[in-house]
Amino acid sequence: MKFKLLIGGNLVRGARSLDVINPATGQVFEQCARADMQQLEDAVSTAHFAFPTWSRRTTDERASFLLKLADALEARQDEMATLITLEQGKPLSDAVWEVAGSVACLRYTATLDLPLRTLRTSENERIVEQRVPHGVVATITPWNVPLILLVMKLAPALLAGNTVVSKPAPTTPLSTLLLGEIAVDILPAGVFNTIVDDNDLGSALSAHPDIAMVSFTGSTATGRKVMATAAGTIKRVTLELGGNDPAILLEDIDIDEVIPKVFAAAMINNGQVCLAAKRIYVPASIYEPVCAALAKLAENAVVGNGLEKGVHFGPIQNAQQFEKLKTYLRNAHDYGVVIAGGNVIDRPGYFIQPTVVRDIEDDAAVVHEEQFGPIIPVLSYDALETVIERANNSEFGLGATVWSTNIDKAYDVACQLTAGTVWVNQHLAMPFDIPVGGAKQSGLGVQQGIKGLEEFTQLKIINMKLQA
Repeated sequence: MKFKLLIGGNLVRGARSLDVINPATGQVFEQCARADMQQLEDAVSTAHFAFPTWSRRTTDERASFLLKLADALEARQDEMATLITLEQGKPLSDAVWEVAGSVACLRYTATLDLPLRTLRTSENERIVEQRVPHGVVATITPWNVPLILLVMKLAPALLAGNTVVSKPAPTTPLSTLLLGEIAVDILPAGVFNTIVDDNDLGSALSAHPDIAMVSFTGSTATGRKVMATAAGTIKRVTLELGGNDPAILLEDIDIDEVIPKVFAAAMINNGQVCLAAKRIYVPASIYEPVCAALAKLAENAVVGNGLEKGVHFGPIQNAQQFEKLKTYLRNAHDYGVVIAGGNVIDRPGYFIQPTVVRDIEDDAAVVHEEQFGPIIPVLSYDALETVIERANNSEFGLGATVWSTNIDKAYDVACQLTAGTVWVNQHLAMPFDIPVGGAKQSGLGVQQGIKGLEEFTQLKIINMKLQA
């Protein structure tokens, strides 16, 4: 079997195998190793055994391993990108960007440090803040951006001195396993381990007594389960969960300039991004031209196999999400006016037309739930104060965008939105040194930057009296 688990520094066959489907065809294109409970135990125990030695290395030493991993991943960029397109479905150019972003994340993280910090010093006392690693970290990652979301956890976890057991989504396991293959000759044995399941080992991993921290990215529903199973041993948990991100357009926008950017914000990765713009609020005075512009962009988008040239959007990643999106399409037809798309595409694979729906209310399921697909609800508003209330009326609080030529006014709106990140006149600007997190049921903790690195450490205060 080509794609094997990485356990204890060895690439090993799974106790069983897992079929991997190409969403552009709906057919199995590869098989990979699938772990059983014993192999999960082996992965955790070898990570636990490797932790003392790895954590005693200096930060510079651990950073050097990240840089070697970055170089090795970059050398196999084309192979990794093709594999991501085959298992995830995104256009090859987007997969190349994901690999390049993962390399950049490794290299950026290698520049960070958390030195001892003196909080207070005097003739008779010294109080020092130290950041120490948790131990074994479990990373659980989703299927929409399978490589970079893993690397954004793996890199800071390792730099901080933790060892890692990684479990990818069972519909996109291959990029994680290939990263394990790349890492096997670079990282010391047990420092990085990979486990693949069929949605049957997640709870055992989260609850395992030798797992000190769980870093999870995925749906809010699954995040609740992770939090519950981690509670037994009071594990440290970071959760990057779902979003239903509003985009608020002000009436002074240049429609020709802004609407393509708003469309891209909604349709990034075929809408399968937690931070995608999922509700577009438009002033009544420009509602008609904005709807027309969005519909035209949707109609002109090229949907197809991500390996084909000229494709803008690939398939929905998996059959379960494909079926879920069919219900949202029916909801859009039942409660709104569909002005572009609105149907599945009659071909093999999991394809849906880019869809724009207007004249729909906030309580429609396709609006107040997270669609996670290529469906754009466009809602009209009259008063800015009211639309801010509508935008905030959600269990989610991940991201939001505001679009206006009046920066002061846009900033004022941004300050009133309940979200972990609010962008103004741009979307998904996420430099690695800036933390990203969610409010309300969109998550706990942050990723990226020094604050993200600190999540993978325990705060320790050393309080010394210098004289008896």
